[in-house]
Amino acid sequence: MKPLTKHSYFEGNRGPVLTVIMDGVGLGLKAEGNAVYEAYTPTLDRLMSEYPCVTLRAHGVAVGLPSDDDMGNSEVGHNALGSGQVFAQGAKLVSNSIASGKLFESDSWKHAVGDVKSNGSTLHFLGLFSDGNVHSHIDHLKAMIEHAKEDGVPHVRIHILLDGRDVGETSALDYVTPFEDFIGKLRSDDFDIKIASGGGRMNITMDRYEANWDMVKRGWECHVMGEGRQFASATEAIETYRKEYGVIDQDLPAFVIAENGVPVGTINDGDAVIYFNFRGDRALEISRAFEGDESFDKFDRVKVPKVFYAGMLQYDGDLHIPKNYLVSPPEISNTMGEYLANTGVRSYAISETQKYGHVTYFWNGNRSLKFSEELEEFVEIKSDVVPFEQRPWMKCAEITDALIEAMRSGKWDYYRVNFPNGDMVGHTGNYEATRCSLEALDLQLKRLIDVIDELGGVALITADHGNSDEMYERDKKTHEIKHDKDGNPKPKTSHTLNLVPCIIYDNKFADRYTVKPDEGKFGLSNVAATMVNLLGYDAPDIWDASMIEIK
Repeated sequence: MKPLTKHSYFEGNRGPVLTVIMDGVGLGLKAEGNAVYEAYTPTLDRLMSEYPCVTLRAHGVAVGLPSDDDMGNSEVGHNALGSGQVFAQGAKLVSNSIASGKLFESDSWKHAVGDVKSNGSTLHFLGLFSDGNVHSHIDHLKAMIEHAKEDGVPHVRIHILLDGRDVGETSALDYVTPFEDFIGKLRSDDFDIKIASGGGRMNITMDRYEANWDMVKRGWECHVMGEGRQFASATEAIETYRKEYGVIDQDLPAFVIAENGVPVGTINDGDAVIYFNFRGDRALEISRAFEGDESFDKFDRVKVPKVFYAGMLQYDGDLHIPKNYLVSPPEISNTMGEYLANTGVRSYAISETQKYGHVTYFWNGNRSLKFSEELEEFVEIKSDVVPFEQRPWMKCAEITDALIEAMRSGKWDYYRVNFPNGDMVGHTGNYEATRCSLEALDLQLKRLIDVIDELGGVALITADHGNSDEMYERDKKTHEIKHDKDGNPKPKTSHTLNLVPCIIYDNKFADRYTVKPDEGKFGLSNVAATMVNLLGYDAPDIWDASMIEIK
């Protein structure tokens, strides 16, 4: 790869050049339920009214997803932001691989099926149980189950992680009930299939960035060892927990399905396990637990069955986790991080634990390692391990403290930061907490732009997808808010299909370029070229075009 070429007559900003990602802050209807609109955010309001602001597409085909009915997410959003290109992403890759039959011809599928057939053992499927299409899709699971029966697999067990985050917050039974009917029709004397365990995705198994290994431990005890409260069915577990705990699906405790007091689906020697999530961040830790040797020390696994383990994709190409996978992940190359490192540009990335991997791993094309130890600095502010609605400001002030110190040091040329507030708190469905989170973020934006002015720099302020901009469920045709049986607005905990803002804040060099007209064509992938232009370089031809025209 050649280094970037300096622009022929624009030297770029000599002060810090900063990309701010307001995670989950989209542009929704200016109406009730839009926490972004209804929060007190004088700084964001001023930026959007007084500075160049275009809208970006952050969902669907603009970020490599199968269709524009697919909401964006932080993973694909940061891939696009950091690479300057659009790559076919996990959901599309898996769907295509299933449709073509390539998944079932893969070495990993054949190995898993061959093992359980020769051992007379069990093929286990573990993953997020919904059609949210952000981490997984239930149709992928169904296709694999049907093929497992065709291939002569004798026993199948499914371990379901309930969603309530990328889909309706209490929609679990909308998936469980028809799925029970689906597997009931497949069940036969020579095909033994059952749901074996489960729990909410934010309670068990699906931790990320090592924020809370206890979640993975609870999942391990439930799925592998069959330890936990027993129920006759997943339906019974969900209905019972809802009455007792009053929490939404993502927070439901672990449960074990048992018959006569015996768990129906522990994971044992000779079994095979397929983790059917295609997204990597919440798949890495459980994969490490299955593949880790005796040096694994994150929790006491007690029982470590000798199984063949495979992921839907390989979740970390640098660390080769997991070793076995069904579908090859997207090969994201020629990223902004690599170009900047090859050019000698010093880069600084920061967020708190919940989004640290997004400004590092996903930004750099699903690469966990740095391109240059000398030129790149990655800073993680440890997240609190508490429900986000209880501390909706999260770590935005501490992130800003560290970022301002770094900018004033002058050690780096390019900076990027993710503030998780709008997304992580938005996922709780708590409207007031989400408004609070955005107001806390707004205070930090004011601090940052003041320092940008002090140092003569420029900031591009955007988001990776929407979330907090649509906190209530709305009718798709009328846009009217949906209500529950008590007349309360139904909370929406998933991402949105809305556009996101992109503001260029520059009080020093703005006369040297113009921002191109907003014609609805820009997406997140246009950000990388814009940033290198602001640094004084020409963008590579393979990237999507810059949003500015240098005079």
